[in-house]
Amino acid sequence: MNHIINVNIKLIGIFQELSRKTQFPMKLKEPAVVKKVIHQLTETFSPRFKQALIDPDLDDPRPNTLILVNGKEINVLNGLETKLNQNDEITIIPVSHGG
Repeated sequence: MNHIINVNIKLIGIFQELSRKTQFPMKLKEPAVVKKVIHQLTETFSPRFKQALIDPDLDDPRPNTLILVNGKEINVLNGLETKLNQNDEITIIPVSHGG
């Protein structure tokens, strides 16, 4: 039987502007991983939000975004497969690339 867990999403910068939210709760079915949060965000908000979040060539948010789970960057955890627990906080921060 799948349990539902509650996590809190914090959005920074352009993600905050495009979603018109600074933070909000999200319910996820277990097993809950960061990839599910990203997918749910792209389904919830506008196509512009998805464009800002997901790198189109790699189909991956990480080139454009720092994703933290309880203050730790997901690449030091288990990447997009990082398991989420009840009341975890996921922070999504845009990274701007110069060139």
